[in-house]
Amino acid sequence: MRMLKRRSLLGGAVAGAGTVMIGRPAAARGDQSAARRTWWKEAVIYEVYPRSFKDSNNDGIGDLPGIIDKLSYIRDLGADTIWLAPIFASPNRDNGYDISDYKAIMPEFGTMSDFDRLMEKASSLGLRIILDLVVNHTSDQHPWFQKSRASKDGPYRDYYIWREPKGGLPPNNWPSPWGGSAWTFDAASDSSYLHLFSPYQPDLNWDNPAVRDEVFSIMKFWLDKGVAGFRMDAITMISKMPSFRDMTVEELKAPEYVYAAGPHLHAYLREMNDRVLSHYDVMTVGEAYGMHAQDIPLFTDSGRRELDMVFAFDIVHVDRQGWRKIAWPLSKLKDIYAAAGRPQSPDSWNTVFLDNHDQPRAVSRFGNDTAFFREASAKAIATMLLTQCGTPFIYQGEELGMTNLPFEGLEDFEDVQVPTAWETLVKRQGVDPEAFFESLKGLGRDNARSPMQWDASKNAGFTTADKPWYRVNPNHIQINARECLNNPDSVYYYFRDLIALRRKHPALVHGSYQDLDPDHSAVFFYCRESGKSRLFILINMSDRGFTYDSPHLAQASLLISNMAHRGGTRGVTWLAPWEARVYTA
Repeated sequence: MRMLKRRSLLGGAVAGAGTVMIGRPAAARGDQSAARRTWWKEAVIYEVYPRSFKDSNNDGIGDLPGIIDKLSYIRDLGADTIWLAPIFASPNRDNGYDISDYKAIMPEFGTMSDFDRLMEKASSLGLRIILDLVVNHTSDQHPWFQKSRASKDGPYRDYYIWREPKGGLPPNNWPSPWGGSAWTFDAASDSSYLHLFSPYQPDLNWDNPAVRDEVFSIMKFWLDKGVAGFRMDAITMISKMPSFRDMTVEELKAPEYVYAAGPHLHAYLREMNDRVLSHYDVMTVGEAYGMHAQDIPLFTDSGRRELDMVFAFDIVHVDRQGWRKIAWPLSKLKDIYAAAGRPQSPDSWNTVFLDNHDQPRAVSRFGNDTAFFREASAKAIATMLLTQCGTPFIYQGEELGMTNLPFEGLEDFEDVQVPTAWETLVKRQGVDPEAFFESLKGLGRDNARSPMQWDASKNAGFTTADKPWYRVNPNHIQINARECLNNPDSVYYYFRDLIALRRKHPALVHGSYQDLDPDHSAVFFYCRESGKSRLFILINMSDRGFTYDSPHLAQASLLISNMAHRGGTRGVTWLAPWEARVYTA
């Protein structure tokens, strides 16, 4: 049951869409008060993983023309901003997050002309484009690194971080979050280089002003092409501990907090803002790995001139403890959202996401992806996503209720992290292989990277090639975009109606947040309020049905629900499994 009136899927732009000024320099716009630069607070952002989105030339790899072909699909959903995962030239050891040329398009994805056509078509549809800025590290195939390793005395040596080994051992005990040492010995230069991620991704030395100049040049290049901002990969790690001392035993339990505590991080972000970002009307969102919740204002307060938003990972770590997938009580999730709803400063602004290219599928993680409950639970968690405090990010296929993949063995994984983690945890540390594999199935990044499921045909309509770059989820026969678009009660249309509801009610964007029943083990019940507008969000986050009583609902009017509403009296109502409702009062 949905109370919103639907328009034709192809019948024009959705609410909130229209002609937008994308990427124009701020100086051309006159008044640059903070209030003028907050379009991103009201945005709904859709992440595209280009390699897996749509293949246009039948080589088995998604590409820019494929994205162009599907822009109307994204627009009609109601999203107004698209975040593209990396599209730059890369040897693809980490699916584009190892960049070899920041000012060139990955040949598998197309050409710069294709990118320009993408920008033109997006602008005509009222869509902004933001890019993934990956500048903590490059590919080891980047010319900078090739020159850096070739000569200890050359100008590029100091573009990266080199240290001498200690008696045949790494320079210090720093581990990579992906497993193994964060150092790799390079025989050609008789030194070790730092890589917080894979050995194919050497870390840049941001303490070198020439590196910062290079990065700012890259940013200007793309901003001048009209992009509306950047998602900044691993941005909290760009400043390194100057002493490069060994970590303590306690620090080694969570080394990401050491890596995110570099002394010049905020100075470098302010320099980035002053030299580049402040001259354009754009948004920035940083991947805040290793950041504590109380540190958010240090990045996002406008007076500090750093970033607009950050991705904090509390929600998507609710079910993990190191490599282990663990059970989690609803109270833990409620506490995280309640804390996010109490901003520590007037400028604090959140991101809201459950799914992205690094996370397993939301419905498999936070809902119930069995055939009986999948659609209802996908809609329930969509209700949560689009009514919380902050700018919502939707990942491709989330609007279809796409699920995790089935995995039979390690050979089913493509992720560069997997063999490293297996070697470190199972072979060296003695972790039980079956326990590790079970957690990997539920938490692995490959779950999000299978091709987009467009229809029930071979390879889900993603490609007509005999073999896509990565395997398609076999459930695409039942779960696909064509099926959703033909079904008025689909997950897709429910997402669309929620986005329209968010645009209609400013309380869902700018309103305060109050958890109305923090102790209930199955019900998530909260209020968003702005001025005289009050909205109540009621979600049954369980597989069981029950009656629920709240005086707040006695005089409330239902705006939207993910299933037929049985009604009730004096605030008492029956909640079916995974039922979600939004009321106004």
